[in-house]
Amino acid sequence: MTIALTLIMSFCRTLGLSSLLIIASATVLWAPGSHAQKAEQKGQLASDGFAFWPGARYDAAVPTLKSVSGHANGERITSPRDTIRYFEELAAHAPDRVKIVEYAKSWEGRPLIYVVIGTPERVETLDGLKAGMQALRDPRKTDQATADQLINTLPATTWIAYGVHGNEISGTDAAIMTAYHLLAAQDDPVVDAILSDSVVIIDPMQNPDGRARFVHNYETTAGLEADGSSIAAERREPWPGGRTNHYLFDMNRDWFALTQPETQGRVKTLTEWLPLVFVDAHEMGTDSTYYFAPEAVPYNPHLAADQRASLTLFGQNNAKWFDANGFDYFTREVYDAFYPGYGASWPSYYGAVAMTYEQASARGLKARRRDGTSYTYRDTVRQHFVASIATAETTAKNREKLLRDFYAYQKSAIAEGASDDIRAYILPATRDRAAATKIAGLLTRQGVEVNKANEDFEACGTAYGAGAFVINLNQPAKRLIRTLMDKDVALDKTFVAEQERLRAKGLPDQIYDVTAWSMPLMYGAAADPCSSIIETAMTPYAGALHPKGSIKNKEASVAFLVPWGEAPAARLLAHAFRHDLTVKSTDKAFTQGGQSYPAGTLIFPVKENADTLGDMLGTLATQTGARVIGVDTGWVTEGPNFGSRNVVRMHPPKIALAWDAPTNAYAAGNTRFVIERQFDYPVTPVRVADLSARGLDGFDVLVITGERGGYGARYKDLVSNEAITAWVRKGGILITTGAATRWAAHPDTGLLSIRREDAVRDEMADTDDDDKNTVSGTILEDDNAYAAAINPVAGRPDGTGGVLLKAVVDPDHWLGAGITEGITVLARGGDIYTPARRDDGTNVVRFADAPTLLTSGYLWEETRAQMAYKPYLVNERLGSGQIIAFTQDPTVRAYLDGLNVLFMNALFRSPAHARPYR
Repeated sequence: MTIALTLIMSFCRTLGLSSLLIIASATVLWAPGSHAQKAEQKGQLASDGFAFWPGARYDAAVPTLKSVSGHANGERITSPRDTIRYFEELAAHAPDRVKIVEYAKSWEGRPLIYVVIGTPERVETLDGLKAGMQALRDPRKTDQATADQLINTLPATTWIAYGVHGNEISGTDAAIMTAYHLLAAQDDPVVDAILSDSVVIIDPMQNPDGRARFVHNYETTAGLEADGSSIAAERREPWPGGRTNHYLFDMNRDWFALTQPETQGRVKTLTEWLPLVFVDAHEMGTDSTYYFAPEAVPYNPHLAADQRASLTLFGQNNAKWFDANGFDYFTREVYDAFYPGYGASWPSYYGAVAMTYEQASARGLKARRRDGTSYTYRDTVRQHFVASIATAETTAKNREKLLRDFYAYQKSAIAEGASDDIRAYILPATRDRAAATKIAGLLTRQGVEVNKANEDFEACGTAYGAGAFVINLNQPAKRLIRTLMDKDVALDKTFVAEQERLRAKGLPDQIYDVTAWSMPLMYGAAADPCSSIIETAMTPYAGALHPKGSIKNKEASVAFLVPWGEAPAARLLAHAFRHDLTVKSTDKAFTQGGQSYPAGTLIFPVKENADTLGDMLGTLATQTGARVIGVDTGWVTEGPNFGSRNVVRMHPPKIALAWDAPTNAYAAGNTRFVIERQFDYPVTPVRVADLSARGLDGFDVLVITGERGGYGARYKDLVSNEAITAWVRKGGILITTGAATRWAAHPDTGLLSIRREDAVRDEMADTDDDDKNTVSGTILEDDNAYAAAINPVAGRPDGTGGVLLKAVVDPDHWLGAGITEGITVLARGGDIYTPARRDDGTNVVRFADAPTLLTSGYLWEETRAQMAYKPYLVNERLGSGQIIAFTQDPTVRAYLDGLNVLFMNALFRSPAHARPYR
């Protein structure tokens, strides 16, 4: 009983009112049906008449957000904790209609949930619904008659996921409003239709860590009233912002790489449910309106025609409701369906209709656009909510069609897999087994059938050994396999021609993201396409991401060797460092006991380690997947002996990573993740403002990643070149990646000899004095001459959204240890550098010649020609230290596993090549 209620009852007693009248009076004043709550039950949140769904009447017994969190929907930005609490209250109120499932935990320990809403009959039989969808998923086991029975009885499923970017805030509150509306709305024909023919599944908060970061930043800067100014502190997030998760990943790019626990949990859950419709609800810039399907071109060519047709179906119904409510919107612009790593793309490849919705963000409680108009957080929540209900309505109304399309999708995929030019992929076991194993494991976790050969076999004219991974394409996941495994997924020719037209006019292209993502190329694995279905003795692969480690001759008397060149060896080295083991490494290849060992091979001397060395290395081999070989002699038949000057003692590096503005948050977070989570080695983030402090002397390696939207100028202004130079001269290792190399290569910085290039231009002759007020006349004879005349005199090479390029490694340099062939790198943007001259340094990795440079994706011809032979990785010595510069980012999205050995060489092998070692 509140203090106010106590006072009221006391006042009534002084008037001699009966206890019954007192209770009745209290009930009128304080019952759930009070004026304030009745207003909310009518869809209103305030006296201004605002309604999320005009005319709606709500069941007073259903908990409201205000009853749980203290604020009505849209009044404040609901925290992750209150979001979970609210859905728990809904489930407690209606356990027969609401089911909550925790599907993952974030890096920071916050739960990720999905919420199933349906009729009691539907919720009671959810396992049957999932089983029915799994049956429709495989026409090889489910014939047409059985499928027809399932289609006649199964409800449709709409899955709406909100807030994968934590600072795209309205989605989570829209999820709350959507759930409330579906459970509390009374006599609503739209809700009745949705619940009659479908089940709605809500993922209210895909990125709780990022949302918590945003809410904290907002609340610490909020004042007396909300301010919509674009420079108000409450709307300007400090670095790194709330968009990303703990490791600063854009999880909307992680769907097939599966690097983050949040994404891993989502994909596992979706492969169990196979929802027919998947919506990924986002936010975009403040100055926009609302976006929904159909998507923009280009479309991925592996999408089915009926999927594209259904996008229009959903778009038209959304438009009907937006028109009725007076909401502005747009379609078919900006957001395409080409890259398969989006939340709005990946579900398409099991047969769903997948879509992106984008709401103009308030980035707070109030926003003011450049055109002078304003809107509130409540407005943004409402539009996402209306779109959610409209989508669920479309799903329900088209229940049978969507189910039939889903089953037909699987049948056509199987048929195509049995008749296309590529009918199988084979990952040989004899080449990079770690890369092959990871690809096989990732595909398995995404619903792909992968088998492992039990015996030697021959296919398409090539002999393969037992243990090879076989992926036959006559299976429902055929389109996902082709999308992820093909060397190249071609852009539509009409779209390409339009991009070239725009570029010729100096206008920005419409390429939204990378145009290349082939898993075999990115992971550095051989993947042989075959035109036949493989038939040999095989076992379904269980899905482990790492190969089994092994140790041979655990009682070796001289040394244990770990061949270099695969990620498991680098992981074992990281663990060895952390266990204080003595380890050496060879800079050159050698042969011992009839076996060849590549440069970089690890050597663990028995006499220089504890007596338990063999047991310890056996444990580490099991943990990391590495191969360890014990030897009883140091005699080698070719190459350097273990005591050669070409064998160096390895030192566990203390690694610092530049952190905070102006560092690009993605680059810093992805780099930290690769080192800490893929290789199990600790990193110390150091704020950029502290990089000039004497504390840097406690570190061996400093990694500086790219700037956020800069050209090296911001680092140049914030970082003391003198302090960094002095530290390197004393033996420090400076590693720059991506745009940070702009800073190191800037003439004012003086750390690198290489320079960033301007674009090559076919300039018209101009010998006139610039000081004259006239110039010599010219004749422009054709379109080419005109184009040359209006070309800027100087400018950067035209950038690329992201392509895979062939690069050549110098086999004689210690940074190239363990890499015997060329590698594939991802290039983005327009940075091209001059090569280092021999007296300045070494171009350890360079791009291939122009004809063979492009491996996958679309690259402008002028950029291809200029990029040929230019450096990807440069090493220059400065005093006793080293500068290692990657001209592109080798850790982007943590899905370039084929570059990990090269990156680990830079981190782990470089201290042994600093003189003197400190």
